[in-house]
Order: sequence, then C-alpha cells, then structure tokens
Amino acid sequence: MSRPAARVGHPAAVDDALPTTVTAMTKPAATPSLADRDAAEGGVAAVDRAMTILAAFSGTAPVRTLAEIAAYTQLYKSTLLRLLASLEHARLVVRQADGRWALGAEVARLHQVYAKSVSLADVVMPALRELSETTQESAAFHVRQGEHRLALHRVDSPRPVRDSHQPGELLPLDRGAGGRVLMAYAGARGARYAKIRREQVVTSVGDRVPELAGVSAPVFGVDGALVGALTLTMPAERLQPDYGALVLAAAKKLTTGLGGRFPPPASG
Repeated sequence: MSRPAARVGHPAAVDDALPTTVTAMTKPAATPSLADRDAAEGGVAAVDRAMTILAAFSGTAPVRTLAEIAAYTQLYKSTLLRLLASLEHARLVVRQADGRWALGAEVARLHQVYAKSVSLADVVMPALRELSETTQESAAFHVRQGEHRLALHRVDSPRPVRDSHQPGELLPLDRGAGGRVLMAYAGARGARYAKIRREQVVTSVGDRVPELAGVSAPVFGVDGALVGALTLTMPAERLQPDYGALVLAAAKKLTTGLGGRFPPPASG
C-alpha cells in the first residue's frame, strides 16, 4: 500500500523533514582546521585553535593578514576573529594600523622568562643522553666557531670502541656529518649541501676519519635560526640503516624543547 501524501501540519510532514534538518545542522566542516587535525588529548579545542594562530607567525612571516592566518589555521574567519580578540586582550597579538596582525608584547616578556629559566645545556644534554642510550653510540651537539665546529656538549658511547673527542674540542667544519650540516644551513652551495637541506639529515662514512661514520641533523631556535647540529658518531661497521630517522627525530624534538620550530624541507 502506498503511503498517503503528508499535509502541512501533519506529523508525517514533520517526520519527513526532520532527518534533512538534523543532517544540515551536524554536517562537519569540509576541511578540518589545523588544530582539529592535531588536537591535544583531553584538551580544550579553543586553546588548541588559539595556539595555531600564534604558530602562524615566524621569523620569515612576522606580520600576517587575516586571510593569511585563516589559510594557515584553516579556521573560519568568524571563529578566527573571536580568538584574535581574546589573544589581543592578553597582549599576545596586536593589530597594526594597516589591519595586519603581529605578535604582541606579552610574547617578548614570556620569552625573557623562558630564557632565564632554561639554559642550552639543560635541554641539550638530556637529548644527547637519550639518543646515546637508544643507539649505544656517542652523541654530540656541534656549533660553528669561525671556520671550525665546536663540540659544545657530548655524551660518549658506553662501548669500549668508540669515537673519542672531548667537549670544547675544535673539529673541521668541512669534514664530518656535523660540519656538513652547519655548512649546509649557512648557505653552502653544491649538490651535497642542497641534498642535506632537502633531506634535513646527512650520513657520512670516512669523511673525517676513515674508520668512523656519522649522522647529523640541524637544530633550530626560537627565531628559526640554526642553533647547532645534533650528531651521532660510531665506528663505520656499527652504522645502522635507521640511525638517520632516529637522529632527525631527536633533532626535531630538541628544536621543540628549545622553543623553536623545525622548518619544512628545502625544495631545491
């Protein structure tokens, strides 16, 4: 038997219309926001979204238009404006005369507090210990000093046969994995250095000492500038295929610990 046509005001008319109405109200956004794709477990969605707004600013993009922030965060502009109002009230962002947005004075104050509370060694040494314990090899943090690299911090391998140099020792800048990373991110030219900037990690065998291998990745600071190179060294025969991924992951984690943000790989 066919169902009789519903009349206006008849319960059947309401029943027929209800599913469409509910579907329209609960339909999710076509593109999840950046915060929704990486939400903190048990966290507050509004705070996650506000943090992605702050993350939209960087050393290369210190000032952003509303459209640029919306494109980065994937937030609706109505939502974005409400969050910006709260961030502006807290002096975490400021709206400039031309309508563009920048980080506010409170960010500078918080950075000063952070810088006073944490030294480089406090963050770097635990990262080196963790990497050394995982691999049972020597881990070091190198920084550039003129035309050399300085082993600023180091944790030796527990194994009796190991690469052995001391913190404070100067090493060649143009040889060894750590030196190659420092040169690559100082703008050195050539296919070797372009590859390092693309892959963000380098493995070398016999580059500095014939019997040694090294794996190194860059570490970045708050302003996005290179801070140093996180390097793992070992006798060449102990080099493992997964060390590149381990060192790169450790360098990214250390960058985060220093308040920095790891950049995307270079395209060229």
